[in-house]
Amino acid sequence: MNVKYNQFTALWSITKASLRALLKSPSSVLFSLAFPLVFILVFGFIGGTNKISFSIAIDKSADTTNQVYTALKSVPGIKIVREADAQLQEDIEKGRITAVINIQKNKAASPPYIIDVKSAESVSPQNLQVLKSIINSIIANINVRQYPNTPTFAAINENVEKIPGRTYRTIDFILPGQLGFSLLSAGVFGVAFLFFNLRQQLVLKRFYATPIQRPYIILGEALSRVIFQLSTAVIIILIGRFAFHYTLVHGATTFFEIMVLSFLSLILFMGFGFIVSGIAKTENTIPPLANMVTLPQFLLAGTFFPIDVFPSWLQFFCKLLPLTHFNNAMRKIAFEGAHLSDCLTELGILALWTVVVYAVAVKVFKWE
Repeated sequence: MNVKYNQFTALWSITKASLRALLKSPSSVLFSLAFPLVFILVFGFIGGTNKISFSIAIDKSADTTNQVYTALKSVPGIKIVREADAQLQEDIEKGRITAVINIQKNKAASPPYIIDVKSAESVSPQNLQVLKSIINSIIANINVRQYPNTPTFAAINENVEKIPGRTYRTIDFILPGQLGFSLLSAGVFGVAFLFFNLRQQLVLKRFYATPIQRPYIILGEALSRVIFQLSTAVIIILIGRFAFHYTLVHGATTFFEIMVLSFLSLILFMGFGFIVSGIAKTENTIPPLANMVTLPQFLLAGTFFPIDVFPSWLQFFCKLLPLTHFNNAMRKIAFEGAHLSDCLTELGILALWTVVVYAVAVKVFKWE
């Protein structure tokens, strides 16, 4: 009696076998879980932020003809942004802007100018302290140099007005970057080595002797990697949450949306791996090719530090990288309370990258 061959049963068998192989592979566990966790633990225990640049806004009613404003514009690392009131309020509450500065002429005789600073609890305390120190230094220099007898500018009040918000922690910046590091490493290196070795060891050729169709072979191997990698993502997020109070604004809903974003991004990153495996001539050429894809993104996509620290011309290239948009969307969803529907720009760019990458992967992928 002939029994119809079940493609899905075969697919699941390949998936389970590949997943077992991944779990037994030290390199897979090392790059997918161990390295990101080491960085998370280090930065988590340090407890401070490494952001060396930040944005501020100037109140619309502020006097911008004075020397303090002119000096602030020339300070390296401080970016002055101009936004509509509604957007400005949202950005200050969510910690995107360190403070709103208001410089006003004093109605009383002395001092002639008063400087007020409005910030939020979601802002990095270190950034706010640095800003206050910079302003006070500017004021002191102006007063000593030009108004030694009658200071014109009053030092900012230590009671900075704060808008209630979420407390920003180092982990809220570093964990999304390390999750992206894990997904990109696994997607590129894992897939590239996997399919290259399957061809070299004639495993794919043996699959051809079975009734399973080619797409199911790829799906089975890819599915095992997706299951493994998303499992490591769960571990990374849970450790960040319970060990270092990583912010998940809407709890389980935020966690679910992060996993959806991770799944979509992993599919894209695996496409890079298919390309590398297709164009690599020998196994020794895989690491250089894979590093050409991963290394620029690790360094320029906001993985370890904000892209604001780079010159403007370099930030343009940073914003073209897919990992940049994964990191931005992750931070918006986890810390700012956004939903996937609020990240359409990031998702659109990731989708565009996916189309381009898989169009190339189909052209260069080899079965034998």
